[in-house]
Amino acid sequence: MHNITVSLITTLLVGSFFSGCGDSVAETNQAKAALGAELFNNKNLSANRSMSCATCHDLSHGMIDARNGSEIGASLGDDGSSVGDRNAPTASYAAHAPRFHFDSAEGLYIGGQFLDGRAADLKAQAKGPFLNPVEMNMADESAVIERIEENATLVSQLKAIYGDDILSDDLKAYDAVAESIAMFEMTPTFSPFDAKFDRVYEGSASFTALEAEGKKLFEGKALCVACHPIEGHHPLMTDYSYDNLGVPMNTALRALNGVATIDNGLGKEVAEAKLNGAYKVSTLRNIAVTAPYMHNGLFKDLKTVVHFYNTRDVVGAINPETGLAWKDAEVPDTVNHKELGNLGLSDHEEDAIVAFMKTFTDQKFEHLNP
Repeated sequence: MHNITVSLITTLLVGSFFSGCGDSVAETNQAKAALGAELFNNKNLSANRSMSCATCHDLSHGMIDARNGSEIGASLGDDGSSVGDRNAPTASYAAHAPRFHFDSAEGLYIGGQFLDGRAADLKAQAKGPFLNPVEMNMADESAVIERIEENATLVSQLKAIYGDDILSDDLKAYDAVAESIAMFEMTPTFSPFDAKFDRVYEGSASFTALEAEGKKLFEGKALCVACHPIEGHHPLMTDYSYDNLGVPMNTALRALNGVATIDNGLGKEVAEAKLNGAYKVSTLRNIAVTAPYMHNGLFKDLKTVVHFYNTRDVVGAINPETGLAWKDAEVPDTVNHKELGNLGLSDHEEDAIVAFMKTFTDQKFEHLNP
């Protein structure tokens, strides 16, 4: 299955991808992306040779961890027992995030990769999982390159693209590995823009009555577009800002991973207490097929997320997944109370919003829509 998948992916790279560049640049970029596809699917680049990038970003399942993430909220590591503290976000459309930066006009941090923005761009992000002890758990960059040198095909591809001496410097070789993976993630495989939402915009499909009602609510009463803009052609359905949504601690996950500290998200990364508990606003593309939800994988169902946004601050409101009242936010002092918490949506209106968000699913994943 691995070889079939990669061959298909490599075929998809030929044609329109990077066609706006000069021929030689386009060919080089396509070669990098083809190498990136091989690396993305290569389990030998983890300590126990059991995990690849595709393990937690399954190309056939919304580019999330389809193994156990929805059950425990985070992914098991290469050793089969280590568990992180964050939900692995979808890799779909990740290439469109701007570099992490502070927008002085808006007064906001914008963009970057990972939920807390700790990687400036896609290449920086690609370097992280190989060395993370609860993910692929490789000792260092040199250990990753040693594994690559076991594979004559990968060595040949690297040298053809980056020069015969690329493997003489492990850090430069590691940078090339990350660049190739990032280039693969920039291909249409990850960003086809062919969801029903896109087809409606292009005039080849139409919303059902419930979906249309959900769209009206999404743009109005529910305030969703405040952070998830949907206007224009091929919207990314995020403004790439950071927010504290008041999400409670995932105590079940903490019981598994033994983490005892408060997760301050962006606030920790930029050393600003006013941003404690803030996480990047995620794209809503493929949202219906990328459970679990929230930065810590606390919620299993998309309707629960909408109900949380709608009723988080309503006295007596119930979490439908536990049958109990919503728990307090893990980081209470910086919670956004302006745009969510008590939206006054009815149960039917929540259903309509969910129906509308199902139209954000890429065509190849539509069979996964709940």
